[in-house]
Amino acid sequence: MTVNGSFASPIADADYAGLPVAVRAGVLGQLYNGLDGYSLVITTFLLLVAYDQFNYIWNKGSIVGPTWKMPFIGPFLSSVYPKMDEYKAKWASGELSCVSVFHKFVVIASSRDMARKVFNSPAFVKPCVVDAAHKLLRPNNWVFLDGRAHVDYRKGLNGLFTRQALETYLPGQEEVYDKYFDKFVDISQKENNGNPVPFMPVFRELMCAVSCRTFVGHYMSDAAVKKVADDYYKITAALELVNFPIIIPFTRTYYGKKAADMVLDEFSICAAKSKARMKAGGDITCIMDGWVKSMIDSENYRQKIAKGIAVDDSEKPAMLLRIFSDFEIAMTVFTFLFASQDATSSASTWLFQLMADRPEVLDRVREENLAVRNGDRHQKFSMDLLENMPYTRAVVKETLRYRPPVIMVPYIAKKSFPVTDTYTAPKGSMVVPSVWPALHDPEVYPKPDYFDPERWISGDADKAVKNWLVFGTGPHYCLGQTYAQLNLMGMIGKASMHLDWKHHITPRSEDIKVFATIFPMDDCPLVFSKRE
Repeated sequence: MTVNGSFASPIADADYAGLPVAVRAGVLGQLYNGLDGYSLVITTFLLLVAYDQFNYIWNKGSIVGPTWKMPFIGPFLSSVYPKMDEYKAKWASGELSCVSVFHKFVVIASSRDMARKVFNSPAFVKPCVVDAAHKLLRPNNWVFLDGRAHVDYRKGLNGLFTRQALETYLPGQEEVYDKYFDKFVDISQKENNGNPVPFMPVFRELMCAVSCRTFVGHYMSDAAVKKVADDYYKITAALELVNFPIIIPFTRTYYGKKAADMVLDEFSICAAKSKARMKAGGDITCIMDGWVKSMIDSENYRQKIAKGIAVDDSEKPAMLLRIFSDFEIAMTVFTFLFASQDATSSASTWLFQLMADRPEVLDRVREENLAVRNGDRHQKFSMDLLENMPYTRAVVKETLRYRPPVIMVPYIAKKSFPVTDTYTAPKGSMVVPSVWPALHDPEVYPKPDYFDPERWISGDADKAVKNWLVFGTGPHYCLGQTYAQLNLMGMIGKASMHLDWKHHITPRSEDIKVFATIFPMDDCPLVFSKRE
């Protein structure tokens, strides 16, 4: 018998020695032999694409959404510059819909009831804003805390927005309005010779200045306020709903983080100044003072009790607070600025535009504001004054309904969230209650796309409390909702008596630009002049 002396057992081959027997022979062996580096990369990529698609389809389940996902990035490229029409189409597609961007699966709650369910489900969801928010606002910020840790902050903050407290902040707000109304006129008449210029950026600066004076008083210089106002645009850009999930040098999140660090440093300095001044017995002039004073009063009470000193019940603070660090105070005040800056900038821009385009409404605001001041247009703000302007209040509420500054509020699912009987949002997904649809429900607000302040006076709009989601609802509702509305009422009322303004209407004036909040697409070109 002839022997094939050249035969070698595959098992004895050193190239195969590390492989299991089942892989060393047959089809698998042939695949291994033919697998070069290029093939390995392609195979790995296709497997990852398949996994990404499977994961999206699995999470999507029965709700409305794209049939498939662009590998890995999803609709990121089209979401960099979001369009209002696309949001409206998404809301109209179903009460629950979805998209997936990068690693984040997003469930959008469009109907009023679905939105309210998300807002009122703290056991399943918590506010998350966007991935970059934890890096900019810091992960241990109070807005990201749950349970007792969140309550520990909130119990001391509620008292900062009472009627008595709000009256304390009015002089600082009016001081800013006096200064900026003169600036409006100078921009229009001196710098631009009476020609219209976009005022949206100026309104952003105005509202930042108002917020800083309200939150930290004069602990921050005018130059620092201007720096915060100028750089806050970078923070807004970094906190848009769709962005890179990590901070990459020279991207929007990178510049936003640098701006946020600057703001936190400024607010920390303010906190230290407030503590020193409140310990010395200074008067409360801003929100930070009020909070710090409550901390000091609580600490003094605890020390007396610890020493066995008898303390009358009347001396016990309404809420016993711990002493928060300067940086904890700074982080908290930063969230106030975050909550107010873009929203009030949006609302003020629309208010000035809507009043200019509807002179009959502006005339009624002027008439009411003069009447409540007994004809003295120089009378200063007071709570009694602001609370006795029903038509101005109606104008502000209708503006917030017609053009709600915040159209969506992102939450994250802490665990699997049974949103309906047939759909459960997976743990880690972003769950986003939408505000716009509830505020434009024709069954609740007849002719919802028509600006009509009268619906808040002679109509039933005030009774539609379930649809009034401008400031959210549930345990994370906006603490400053009364402050925000009174602030806008004071602004437009004072402007009506001291300023005239004209809107240069363009084909894009009523189109909506989405930039964290919403603005007129043409940035509201106006011309201001002094009203004699």
